[in-house]
Amino acid sequence: MSAGVDWLSETSPITRKSAAESVFEDLRLAIVSGRLTVGTRLPAETHLAGKYGVSRPIVREALRSLQTLGMTQTRTGSGTFVLTDRPSPGLSYGGYSARDLIEARPYIEVPAAGWAAVRRTGEQLSRILSLCDAMDAQEDPPKWVKLDSEFHCAIAEASGNSVFAKIVSDARGSLSQQSELLNIMAPRRIASNVEHRLIAEAIAAGSDETARSAMDAHLSEVKQIVTSILGDERALR
Repeated sequence: MSAGVDWLSETSPITRKSAAESVFEDLRLAIVSGRLTVGTRLPAETHLAGKYGVSRPIVREALRSLQTLGMTQTRTGSGTFVLTDRPSPGLSYGGYSARDLIEARPYIEVPAAGWAAVRRTGEQLSRILSLCDAMDAQEDPPKWVKLDSEFHCAIAEASGNSVFAKIVSDARGSLSQQSELLNIMAPRRIASNVEHRLIAEAIAAGSDETARSAMDAHLSEVKQIVTSILGDERALR
């Protein structure tokens, strides 16, 4: 407990690039470095809020991200405890594991993008492009994540294949959680916006091959980030 107390005594004011992201990263590094050891109970939200100079909801969001990684566990009435100094190989989002999403998405969203390029209606294309514009302008991470999931759902719907549309819609919550976590661990909103725009432009041009290629490149980038977070690609097998 003394290590936790010493660590808490160090003030670490946070600037608002993304307060939750900054709090999360500082806590994660403290755990990875061993300054907050496995088994340590983290200070109460009020104390953490004081340490970082942020509100309790910001602290709560950062703690939720740590728990999603499997690095901490919150026990009702007892507090939040450090479970491990590295992300859990069984990292999951809702009802799907990281491996589930990484393995399945290329077989669903890549062909969906190709079909969207040749089947989309004018209204569907307008929505896909408007979502790209909205993501370019959006700097609030949670709002951007919502637009991101809407973008992928819109493409699946535009494919004209009800199976693709249903699968992506059913996984929407998990996709949002993955996107939120990836953008906290390895912020890539701007890069994602570029990748999304390339997909949308290929769909607008009616090029199924280019649309498939652009979606495949985007999902490959996501896989690379997930693998880097888990630390070992074998964790996805």
